[in-house]
Parts: sequence; structure tokens; C-alpha cells
Amino acid sequence: MSQATLQRRPLVTEILAGADDNLLVIGGLGSSNWDITNAGDRPLNMPLWGAMGAPVGMGLGLAIAQPTKRVLVITGDGDMLMSLGSLATVAAQSPDNLAICVLDNEKFGETGNQATHTSPRNNGPTDSGAGTDLALIAKGCGIVDCGTVREKADVAQLVKDLRTKKGPIFRLVKVMVEKLEFVMPPQDGAHLKDRFRQALLGSP
Repeated sequence: MSQATLQRRPLVTEILAGADDNLLVIGGLGSSNWDITNAGDRPLNMPLWGAMGAPVGMGLGLAIAQPTKRVLVITGDGDMLMSLGSLATVAAQSPDNLAICVLDNEKFGETGNQATHTSPRNNGPTDSGAGTDLALIAKGCGIVDCGTVREKADVAQLVKDLRTKKGPIFRLVKVMVEKLEFVMPPQDGAHLKDRFRQALLGSP
């Protein structure tokens, strides 16, 4: 089990503090959506609700289409595990305005907190003790700037990197397993899409 001490809600609030119209945020399904909404619902947040595995691909497309904007994907380990191939495409396209933040609590939070593959395995005498390292996978896919954050002392640099550092960058953040209240964005996908588009491009 993870010995993480970082709490996801205060962390995401710090990451998104002072967000302006130059920051486009894509949220992965479930807890990541509640986290970004808790930090302040805004038209330039795009929570994907049930689109598991889609945030990085959507963030990549958005970064390519909007090269003058900063695109930040905030998602979870279960979601990221479902779309590892998208990291190779990020590396191939290499948009310098894309940042990916994976909040890793080593659990599938939306289906009962079952252990994900990032959780250390416990298989008796043959136990390797290691879980899947998403930052290492991102590095292997060709994303040069990858890292893992575990300590509060590293959060300020994490925030700076996610908001301003030339991308693409990938940060894996080990967070605590917590039972948190839902803080839900609007649940109408068409409304969220239209709201985001209008905030970004203006009225047609």
C-alpha cells in the first residue's frame, strides 16, 4: 500500500489557484473531476465524466489546436492505465504547451477502491514488491520531462512546472487514499462541451 501523505483536494486547489483564460483544464473521470470542481468550477474546465482513458488524448488534441494556451490534464492512475498508448503519441507530437498530472492513489476509486496495477503486489515469496511505474512508462514512451512527486516540500515546484514549464511534461503524484465528498460539475455533457467551446472561442 502507498505511504503517500499528500492530500489530493488541497493539492489540486494549489495547482489551479489563480487560473486564468490561458489555462485549459481536462479532468479525468471520477475523483479528478470532483477535485478540479472543488477548486472552482469554471467554463475552461472540461470534466470528462465517464470517458475513461480519454483525458490525455483530448488534452493532446487541444494543445495542438490551441498552441498559445496552456493545457493541463489532471487524471488518476486507473484512467491513465487505460490509455498508456496516448503517452507515446504525446511524445511523438511533443506539444510544448501540454502538462499531464496523474494523481496516483493506487486505487480504482469509482468501483470500490480495488488496487490498481500501480499498487505494490503481494504474491507471497515471489512478490517483486513493485507496482507499475507510470512515470517510467511515460519516460519510455519518449516524454523527456517526467517525474514523481511524493512530498509536500516538492509541491511548489510541481505547481510551477505544471503551470509554466515547457512541455510536454508528465508528473506522477502519489496521493493518499481518502473518502471524500463528491463535488460535482454540471452533469450534462453537451452543456459542458458548449460552455468550454464558447469560453475558448467565443459565440459562433
